[in-house]
Amino acid sequence: MNLPAIQMLHLISMRSAGPYPSNTAGLGGVPIIAIDVPVCTIFIALYLSLAVTNSVIFRKNRRNHHKFILSVLLTGFCMARVGTLVLRIVWATRQHNIRLAIAAQIFVNAGILVVYIVNLILAQRILRAKQPHIGWHPALRVIYKLFFIGIAAALVMVIVSVVVSLYTLNTHTRVVCRDIQLAALTYLLVFTCLPLIHIVAAFLLPRVKEENFGWGGMATKVLILTLSACLCTLISGFKAGVTWSSPRRATNPAWYDSKACFYVFNFTLEIIILCVLTFGRIDKRFFVPNGSNRPGDYSRRPEKAEVEIDGYFSEPPDSLIKQPEKKENV
Repeated sequence: MNLPAIQMLHLISMRSAGPYPSNTAGLGGVPIIAIDVPVCTIFIALYLSLAVTNSVIFRKNRRNHHKFILSVLLTGFCMARVGTLVLRIVWATRQHNIRLAIAAQIFVNAGILVVYIVNLILAQRILRAKQPHIGWHPALRVIYKLFFIGIAAALVMVIVSVVVSLYTLNTHTRVVCRDIQLAALTYLLVFTCLPLIHIVAAFLLPRVKEENFGWGGMATKVLILTLSACLCTLISGFKAGVTWSSPRRATNPAWYDSKACFYVFNFTLEIIILCVLTFGRIDKRFFVPNGSNRPGDYSRRPEKAEVEIDGYFSEPPDSLIKQPEKKENV
């Protein structure tokens, strides 16, 4: 057998092993240079700006001995989204590269999980402040750990199912992969509803002695978290609804597969969420004393190194204010 024939057989065998292009319509479709590249460039600039803002906030707080790790998570999320958009731009220039398409799809679904986790942590702090006997219960801590493990499991399930479905032509295998994606996205939808459930429980359960934490009133904290949680639920609900809908052929996509829906229900809503959390100053409003692990710790007076006069508390503790000496009249 001559060399060209061997090379042809090698190419055919590689092709038969996948990945194979999907014949169903996907959210956002295949990116186009004329449309997707300019839009992605604008979003990259926005995410970079928010990444820098959160990074500056974290560094400034750290210099004041105030570590707010959630600012780091938001910075990481912004940078992950920059990578996602860069990947989509590259895909637009190489539309027939299926591996790029797989990576782009995975990154779009994975990044937002960071914000879901941040929302649950903020909701946890509100519940612990309003209902300390429930929020600090050991059983609830175990449940939180299980929920976080579930997030990791859902991410793995989505990645594996997407990759396997594009590396096989077996109809049964693809159906199983779709079922796995449905289960994972439905779990994520339930997860995004947890902060709202926390807020309802915090205010509807019988009132007990409430603890104060951070800067500002509880109403503002609840408003910030509710807005962020509702937008996350909208994003997750849209993705789950699209996945549960009957698959459409790539040549006949539905309205929800359009580029407008892709950019609105992904990146536009995410930018709004980031603005709410960042400019709402959750680093001040949701700050709790270091080492808090039981009821009463949120109301514990911070150490002197933790006090920031212009931010984290409405006013410094009385014990740290030097009182003027009273002079007796002679």
